[in-house]
Amino acid sequence: MRRQERADAYEEFAAARAGHLYRSACLLTAGDTHLAEDLVQETLGKLYVGWGRLSRVGNPAGYAQTVLTRTYLAHQRRRSSTERATDLLPDLPDPGASGADTPLRLTLLQALSRLPAKDRAVVVLRYWEDRSVEETADVMQVSSAAVRTRCVRALGRLRELLGENLDEYARP
Repeated sequence: MRRQERADAYEEFAAARAGHLYRSACLLTAGDTHLAEDLVQETLGKLYVGWGRLSRVGNPAGYAQTVLTRTYLAHQRRRSSTERATDLLPDLPDPGASGADTPLRLTLLQALSRLPAKDRAVVVLRYWEDRSVEETADVMQVSSAAVRTRCVRALGRLRELLGENLDEYARP
């Protein structure tokens, strides 16, 4: 494949997958949109570097999700990942905008943010990305048993944070 053809193929792939990667990154970062944008940018940069080789991979979209998750986990291991400038959210939604589920989303994002990074990654991969235990284990480079254990622990912690009566969070 010629250089220009590879660049065009990459641009098409990146345009098609950027939104999905961003949504996943927002869940991984528990709503930190700025960090989510940084993670997506770093992921797309890594994909661009190896695109000639990666374009022949059977599932480049799945590989992109794997790179995103590993990039997130690498960021969480950095000492600076816990630095926060303020406790206040700078970007508040427009009160006039329609979004009946905004309180639900904020509550869930807040609960996700209180999970450890690896537990949050497991929840996002298993329940947002709808990946199997084996796929999640492969992405996170752990055993299937570790994924199952983390799922149980993370869901239990979410139940503690949200309360046992989850009906109050469901849409009418």
